Amino acid sequence: MFKGFRSFLLRGNVVDLAVGIVIGAAFTAVVTGFVTAFLTPLIGVATGAVGDFSKEAFSVAGTTFPYGAFLNALISFVLVAAVIYFAVVLPVGRLQARFEPVKDVPVAKTDCPDCLSTVPAAAVRCAHCTSGLAGRPGFPAQSLQVH
Repeated sequence: MFKGFRSFLLRGNVVDLAVGIVIGAAFTAVVTGFVTAFLTPLIGVATGAVGDFSKEAFSVAGTTFPYGAFLNALISFVLVAAVIYFAVVLPVGRLQARFEPVKDVPVAKTDCPDCLSTVPAAAVRCAHCTSGLAGRPGFPAQSLQVH
């Protein structure tokens, strides 16, 4: 019974998931700290407020609606999402694009009108039956090269 539990815990995907969650929590704390320490005060400077809207509220018929807490959460979400996008997603995407293998562009192909074999559309002669293709419908009018 314990062997199965141990093998379950030591499987690669469970350990990777646990490490990802721990690193994600630590990264969340760092990004939240950055947003709280630097970006939220900048919003306060831009709006002429302190940057803390948690005390903002309005009343209707004696009922208070504290919209400031929602506004703080919304601003924090947008700022955290922007930091994650510009500091993590864009650089990682560029890094992956740099190291991706170059994919071959597929060559346009068409069928030879004589033997119905598939040949490149820019071919002058069919590789299978050697019939001339230049100037035929579906093929560009390539100039025949004289050897």
